[in-house]
Amino acid sequence: MPELRRLCAGDAPAVLAFELANRAYFAAVISDRGDEFFDRFADRFSASLAAQDVGGCAFYLLATAGGDVLGRFNLYDLDGGTANLGYRVAQHAAGRGVATAAVRELCRLAAARHGLRTLRAATSHGNVASQRVLTKAGFVAVGPADPADLGGRPGTWYQRDVTLEP
Repeated sequence: MPELRRLCAGDAPAVLAFELANRAYFAAVISDRGDEFFDRFADRFSASLAAQDVGGCAFYLLATAGGDVLGRFNLYDLDGGTANLGYRVAQHAAGRGVATAAVRELCRLAAARHGLRTLRAATSHGNVASQRVLTKAGFVAVGPADPADLGGRPGTWYQRDVTLEP
């Protein structure tokens, strides 16, 4: 059973392998990270952990017991009880409900661990799978997303209120 857990320093090799193995798949629906991302991966990974340590973001991995990364789920721009959600799931795990389950769990964690009340996520019009995941996880469309927020692609912002479960 996959586990959603906080990103830590030891995850760098598995995350890099995940990003490289799925690069072409991701580029079909979201902007490619570019060669520089991979060339400077170690520095960027360290910077992400530092940002997480000061509380501006929270990065999670969905991984198997064997350490295979199935997805990345990120809360960023944490401010005043609100954060943005971004995620990506490995091609071999797509279409099996993995992303929906992890987003639902992250909504619970957002309230319980991070004190958040509202999550927002933007997806391009062409990323129908992501739109379905967000809708199944309780998000509703709230308006257009600036193409600058989506690597130049038009899209929609989705939002969901999150609360502590009784």
